Amino acid sequence: MLILFKVIIVALLLFMVVNLFRALFSMLRNDPNKPPMSRYLGRRVMISAIVLILLLIAASTGFLPLHPRPY
Repeated sequence: MLILFKVIIVALLLFMVVNLFRALFSMLRNDPNKPPMSRYLGRRVMISAIVLILLLIAASTGFLPLHPRPY
């Protein structure tokens, strides 16, 4: 189950990078018929917020094992 969680997190991070590059190409082309750059950047911010919330929930519930403090 932990492996599946890690795969989902990595897939979401890859989706963030894809949206970042799509925003770059949208900015460079500046085609009025295509979606605006802000759409892709908004998706990127939304996915990063989802990843952060998932990691916080997994860490707080004990599903994701964290390293102990060194002291």
